[in-house]
Amino acid sequence: MAVTTARALRLGAALALLLAGPGPARALIPELSPRDVEQALETGRRAMVQEEFGDEWRLPLPDGGEIVVTTPFSRLAHAARQAAFKGEALTDKQRQEAIDRGKGKIQLVVATFGRTLDFARWYQPVLRVDGREVKAAFTQNERTARRLEDGRYLAQNVYVFPLEGIPGRGTVTLVVRHAVEQTEVLRAPLDLSKMR
Repeated sequence: MAVTTARALRLGAALALLLAGPGPARALIPELSPRDVEQALETGRRAMVQEEFGDEWRLPLPDGGEIVVTTPFSRLAHAARQAAFKGEALTDKQRQEAIDRGKGKIQLVVATFGRTLDFARWYQPVLRVDGREVKAAFTQNERTARRLEDGRYLAQNVYVFPLEGIPGRGTVTLVVRHAVEQTEVLRAPLDLSKMR
């Protein structure tokens, strides 16, 4: 019975998406308009029945790591999705908090692997944008990475960049360097035209 209900919900959601027609063109939205807010809330509510929700903001890395991008739009959509799971709607206060927390910035959570407990401690990120480097406004490197069964260590580092001067469409490149060893440890292109 539960399988049938879940299948019916997924089919209903898919039908609603088809009837709605083509979705909005993708592009990173630095500041949400009232229309963007409504679209983010609707995206979050609909995502309750979508297993692949969040793929728009995930970039897998070749070594098995990943970059999860948090934009102003995705932050609000995630908050709406969490509220929908509880059977609630976001309150005006919760909505405004999500909007304010995401305003003017893009956050990257970067999962990387290393060979020692503190391998990510000295990482320094920049975004390469049109030949120039944008420094992070906030960096939180994991100092005590989690040891995995295969002997590697996993660190999840948080990098926040200002959106000012970053194009909503096109590709920017995340470059992470080891400050002490002066070596590049990660270079990953981020196609912002694929995410809102």
